[in-house]
Amino acid sequence: MSKFLSYEDRLIIAQRLQENASFGAIGRELGRDRTTIAKEVKKYSYDKKSGRPGYPYNPCKHRVSCKLNGLCGKDCTHKSAYKCSVCSECNAHCSDFEEEMCTIRKKAPYVCNGCNSLPKCTLLKRFYDPSDAHERAHKVISESRMGIMSNEDDIARINTIISPLIQNGQSIHQVYINNVDDIMCSERTLYNYVDAQLFDVRNIDLPRKVRYRPRYNKPEFKVDRGCRVGRNYSDFQKFLKENPETPIVQMDSVIGRVGGKCLLTIHFVETSLMLAFIRDANTSGSVIRIINALDEILGIELFGQLFPVILTDNGSEFTNPRGIEYRDVYPSFRTKVFYCDPSAPYQKGACEVNHELIR
Repeated sequence: MSKFLSYEDRLIIAQRLQENASFGAIGRELGRDRTTIAKEVKKYSYDKKSGRPGYPYNPCKHRVSCKLNGLCGKDCTHKSAYKCSVCSECNAHCSDFEEEMCTIRKKAPYVCNGCNSLPKCTLLKRFYDPSDAHERAHKVISESRMGIMSNEDDIARINTIISPLIQNGQSIHQVYINNVDDIMCSERTLYNYVDAQLFDVRNIDLPRKVRYRPRYNKPEFKVDRGCRVGRNYSDFQKFLKENPETPIVQMDSVIGRVGGKCLLTIHFVETSLMLAFIRDANTSGSVIRIINALDEILGIELFGQLFPVILTDNGSEFTNPRGIEYRDVYPSFRTKVFYCDPSAPYQKGACEVNHELIR
């Protein structure tokens, strides 16, 4: 069974909440633990300020017995000859206001979907909507796959601090302890950065680390969400709207055996031409070296004509966009890099279709 709840699962949850079913009963129907259902409802339900027919939202404890009138003075826009408690703005002006919270929000089912008192309630309500819950859950999953929030300037700054010291024989722990106020990240993060080959030093430069075998297969390290600021797919669409005649190049990797050799594929959308370059490892350095080689072979002018825009995915090998966008000689700028949304390979579908032929 999938780890994540599907939209159909959420439809069933909403329907059973309407029927006042328990979390245990819902969990048995979906084949899930009751705590999974409880967490789902609590996490993805939302508050709604609404009243009942003829009465606005009013959570005051004294709303039934209150007889106050004229709280807003002459400037009242919802003046009532009866009493102020039927006005949606009375809570903001009344000094005797005390908020009443419905007890159902503090215990199961935590929402008002199946409440019998809903038609006559004017308190703050909480609802579970399957469409809203599914959209918010998908957004959380998507953002979790984007990696940590950093940027190339921060990584370059940390690199200038730790790389010379490690090359002089100091350990990462020693460097971190002595420069913790300047580094501004955790020691574990430094090890991850070195492992992802984002610094000038590598694992081979850490004498103790190279003696240890990996204890488990670590997931692909995602870093530098900051590099995607201004380079997201929405920015790509905006760029194309402003420059509709710009030819597009799609770039991706084809990985065979994990840790082994892989391909960098460059697909020219207009001509359906795809180039593939073999690499010894799936690293950002190997991608930049191929781009630099193409830049040198084609020349500045021809490279600019063929590679005005590059659209790629969120792989860790593409987490140094400045290395792709800029060259070391004048003119330094050579192309513009944009990223697809996480878990959205269809946004560069032409490249993905050709990958099926390669595989």
